[in-house]
Amino acid sequence: MSASEPLVLGIESSCDETGVGIVRGHTLLADALASSVDEHARFGGVVPEVASRAHLQALVPTLHRALDEAGVTLADIDAIAVTAGPGLAGALLVGVAGAKGLALAAEKPIYGVNHLAAHVAVDTLEHGPLPEPAIALLVSGGHSSLLRVDDLARGVTPLGATIDDAAGEAFDKVARLLGMPFPGGPPIDKAARDGDPLSITFPRGLTGPKDLVEHRFDFSFSGLKTAVARWVEARERSGEPVPVNDVAASFQDAVCDVLTRKALDACRSQGIETLVIGGGVAANSRLKAMAAERAAAYGITVRVPRPKLCTDNGAMVAALGSHLVAAGTAPSKLDFAADSAMPLTLVGV
Repeated sequence: MSASEPLVLGIESSCDETGVGIVRGHTLLADALASSVDEHARFGGVVPEVASRAHLQALVPTLHRALDEAGVTLADIDAIAVTAGPGLAGALLVGVAGAKGLALAAEKPIYGVNHLAAHVAVDTLEHGPLPEPAIALLVSGGHSSLLRVDDLARGVTPLGATIDDAAGEAFDKVARLLGMPFPGGPPIDKAARDGDPLSITFPRGLTGPKDLVEHRFDFSFSGLKTAVARWVEARERSGEPVPVNDVAASFQDAVCDVLTRKALDACRSQGIETLVIGGGVAANSRLKAMAAERAAAYGITVRVPRPKLCTDNGAMVAALGSHLVAAGTAPSKLDFAADSAMPLTLVGV
């Protein structure tokens, strides 16, 4: 870490996590987080209005915690980065409005950045500069995407995306079906450790010969979710007990099989030797193990941030902001808008 590197503050509020991170170069100085996940749990999913209100209540206290943790003041900050999209419109507005207020009051440049690109950038806080080009697999409750990253400061090239349910969304829905709490990723991961992943054959969406022509790098988990539901319902109708651990393990293996198979296919087809996995589902133990094992056979390096940096956080936004500042990217104009459907091709606004 060099004192000459810019000190960047990042604000994340795209969904149910209020995050404020502070980085200098590739060094993380603070990562303060306030989550409203418990408030959404009783609804079985994120409620946009609840999330927006939680951000309003948490943003200022979380900002103060981050500044205290880093041992700096707002006057010390060189630039402010904030998630401009994609995400929940109301939630994004809280973060964007707060960041603009800070930038205006402290006379600091502001960068409105892409949430998904930030999930790629956060890996630099763990493993240093990102080899370019690289392939990024982003898997979360709202997204399952494959990207080619040639120059993160200039943009990324989408290779594929989910055409229905994202991987994280499928985890949440199957967890609810099995009587597990929200969010569904951690409890399914835990239950799967005591289950047999080969006990039940669940479908692998978009992996058939025709699919690999039309949707080679796209994802579909809606059919898998439905197949699990029908299997469980059939057991219940027959009066047989549902082997929860086996269902969890078989479902999880189906998801991870598709994710890793397509991600490594993208690496090989593009002649790229680095795969970055980000997003909340990247914390899944089976996904990390399967990706590492399969990648090793092809000489491909897999980079996955530690679990805390996989989920939504302010550190990832600060990391992308730092990358843009270092690349000499012009700041955003103060009148930029939050964009709930911000395209992957835009790293910043």
